[in-house]
Amino acid sequence: MARSLAAKRRTLLRQPIRAVDVTRTGGIGKLVEQFQGSSIQARNLGRCLQVWENALRDPRRPTIFLGLAGPLVAAGLRKVVRDLVDWGLVDVVVSTGAVLYQDLYQTIGGRHWMGTPTANDVLLRDLYLDRIYDTYVDELKFEETDRAIGKVTEKFPARPASSREYLGFLGQQFPSRDSILATAARRGVPVFSPALIDSSIGIGLTLHYQANRGKERRFMLDAVRDNYELVQILAASKRTAVVYIGGGTPKNWINDGIVMANYAFGREGEGHYYAIQLTTDVPHWGGLSGSTLDEAQSWGKIAKTATRSMAFLEASIGLPLLAGALWDRRRLWKGRPRLRFDWSGDEVRVSRRRP
Repeated sequence: MARSLAAKRRTLLRQPIRAVDVTRTGGIGKLVEQFQGSSIQARNLGRCLQVWENALRDPRRPTIFLGLAGPLVAAGLRKVVRDLVDWGLVDVVVSTGAVLYQDLYQTIGGRHWMGTPTANDVLLRDLYLDRIYDTYVDELKFEETDRAIGKVTEKFPARPASSREYLGFLGQQFPSRDSILATAARRGVPVFSPALIDSSIGIGLTLHYQANRGKERRFMLDAVRDNYELVQILAASKRTAVVYIGGGTPKNWINDGIVMANYAFGREGEGHYYAIQLTTDVPHWGGLSGSTLDEAQSWGKIAKTATRSMAFLEASIGLPLLAGALWDRRRLWKGRPRLRFDWSGDEVRVSRRRP
């Protein structure tokens, strides 16, 4: 073998795979840290932990955006997401409406029930039970939740509003220590849902619309105001980080936001500096949910120098492991200052406050 090739060979073989030793993990944090020296999606998940921790410890205090898509509450991840908000590990939440609706459904008293993917779905329809793969939900309780949303919206001012303002209102109207929305409202964490009507919250809002149509003044969702509010947060952030659980609209919207902030609103800076994603989609179909974080660099959405990791892993497995690892290693991020968002209409002032 030529010397030049032998040198390249030695370079490529510098770092051996380290066997995962489950007898010496010392908790979830140590286990996921061990993944960093393993292979396949375990290594990618281990790197996700590393990237998230880097963002939490960065002295420039990046604003961390959490994008949520998929049947996360049905999968039992409601408390995991709620805890990430409560612990201050994310600063802004962007979600599909479905995740937030199922959070409200449980606040109102609904539950998710263990089922089977081989159920008789025609029989389930007769029983007013809906199926999410191997999980059942109560259609009668869904209707009750829809009507509760429509009714409580009567208390909201009869004017246009962003999804952020409306979801903060719902978090206050349906208080619960276990709720994602209520915890975000209590902690002052903005929650956006740019496709809110594509969910059962949209059904509740349609009931409200039906009861108020023809009135000169009524509540309306202003989707473009969502953009304006998001861009202000991005513009106020010296550095940003993104955590995408699933993909879909939340991922696209947050990524588009940094482009808007940079060239349409004069923000000086890079794309997102830290980025992680858990997804079961794949890149070769060309869809956004599976598109790589590297691909996003071509759009200027992810910084050219960003630290990033993408794990092709189902969220009901990956997210609890990440959250548990972060909790185990909380001494590394305890004391990180929270962000304070002072809203005046559609204008916001962002400042730091104590944890």
